[in-house]
Amino acid sequence: MTDITPAGTAASDAPLLEVRDLAISFRTTHGEVRAVENASFTLRRGSTLAIVGESGSGKSTTAMACIGLLPGNGKVTAGSILFEGQELVGLAESKMRSIRGRAIGLVPQDPMSNLNPVTKIGTQVAETLLVHGMATKANVKQKVIEVLSAAGLPDAGERAKQYPHEFSGGMRQRALIAIGLACQPRLLIADEPTSALDVTVQRTILDQIDTMTDQLGTSVLLITHDLGLAAERASDLVVMHRGRVVETGPAQQLLNDPQHPYTQSLVRAAPSVAAVRLRPGAYNDDPAKRAKLAEAVFAEHESGKAAPPANIVEIRDLTKVYKRRGSSEDFYAAKNVTLDVPRGQTVAIVGESGSGKTTTARMLLKLIEPTSGTMTFDGMDVATLDKAQLNDFRQRVQPIFQDPYSSLNPMFTIERIVEEPLNAYKRGSKKERTARVRELMDQVALPQNALRRYPSELSGGQRQRVAIARALALKPELLVCDEPVSALDVLVQAQILKLLGDLQAELGLSYLFISHDLAVVRLISDYVCVMKDGELVEAATSEEVFQNARHPYTRRLLASIPGNELQIEGGIAS
Repeated sequence: MTDITPAGTAASDAPLLEVRDLAISFRTTHGEVRAVENASFTLRRGSTLAIVGESGSGKSTTAMACIGLLPGNGKVTAGSILFEGQELVGLAESKMRSIRGRAIGLVPQDPMSNLNPVTKIGTQVAETLLVHGMATKANVKQKVIEVLSAAGLPDAGERAKQYPHEFSGGMRQRALIAIGLACQPRLLIADEPTSALDVTVQRTILDQIDTMTDQLGTSVLLITHDLGLAAERASDLVVMHRGRVVETGPAQQLLNDPQHPYTQSLVRAAPSVAAVRLRPGAYNDDPAKRAKLAEAVFAEHESGKAAPPANIVEIRDLTKVYKRRGSSEDFYAAKNVTLDVPRGQTVAIVGESGSGKTTTARMLLKLIEPTSGTMTFDGMDVATLDKAQLNDFRQRVQPIFQDPYSSLNPMFTIERIVEEPLNAYKRGSKKERTARVRELMDQVALPQNALRRYPSELSGGQRQRVAIARALALKPELLVCDEPVSALDVLVQAQILKLLGDLQAELGLSYLFISHDLAVVRLISDYVCVMKDGELVEAATSEEVFQNARHPYTRRLLASIPGNELQIEGGIAS
């Protein structure tokens, strides 16, 4: 491991934060678990250092140790954390409180769970200012407005009177940034500050952090699993894997010439708009061949019927209108959406939160009813399906949702979860259903011994594989994938995308793929539809959209992707 800080620096150039041989353990019912071992890195004054790695690598645990916020069952068992030359390990809590917030600020990951839902935003900012003596009761209201305005919240005076649920995700994150930087700390720890945000909001938030920290001269410790984001925003990188620092160095040097196998795998797995469409299977090389395989799948359901239409789904002028509470104006969640899903191919719908992409998918799944427009599946008008036809439709069209943990029943074993659709539609005998479940586990590359486990005993990637297995149980023709990899780390994300590609090649599946991540869409889609404010603003082949985007909004989405200039060679992005 290479120390980023050169030896012999002057006192004024001394590192702001030095972590040396840090070890952290947690007490559990199964004994002591070592979460971090021998971690060392240095953060220079006025710079940004990013710690990257997948979930469970120890990056957030290391950061929380630096601010004295480890859970009650966690403790630093060895090593040193020096902040401005002061040892933080073993520091009394009373002294740590004087440092936390004022000298070291924190922007946590999930704004909804880190903001008090029953307390107004302004009150929460004021509390931080008052506790650390940055305002008095006489001027705290004005200080709150100044802090929220500096964080980029428009009409800060009115926003201060609102509750967290009245804010969008980006606005809530800005509120956390305001709290984290309210006391003008010398160090800001940003723990996955944009992981749940759309790409354009993400860029806005990161730009706001950069602006504020530049003005205040604050150093940043950025925790992220997004290699592109880390490379774009940080001067130096620390790569952690299974609780250990495996590589450190200047960001560009580490990206261009990674030395450790794990860092190399991260670079290879990073989605990039410079990538090309995944080609994991023979049928993926030729859309016509994939369509032909899809026709064979169709024949299993409709033996003796005429040749299927080329498009498995056709949507025309689809509109969903909601009545606004307390207003005479209607809200158009989707407006005149028109698109086709060719049989055996992948159509992606992309856009920010609120663009209407999930609303469109839910209307296709008949989870919500459209206000107007038509949808046909395999030539049948979805709106006029009778009970028997709807029963058949539900079996031939299956969803894969964003969060595999919340979409799986935590009280069911994996076997029961995967078998549930077969039971619901009375497919086969018990013996045949058991055989089908085992076949599905093989298809999604999960071990048979996982069948007796519960969702909580699996990793995020394994849970998403279970969700895919359940969706495949009835041998559907169309999968509606709603942000299926957005909650996953880059390596797991790469595995799931490859699995979806392989399954499409093997089974002739058609995909409607919902995502806000254009780099992911680049890897899996044949066609891309871009939505903004409920309307379709651009629709073309994937190649056309990424090589020659026509609409300004599409170009803005592409320009907002962190690290979109990276040229990844080899691996998933090749």
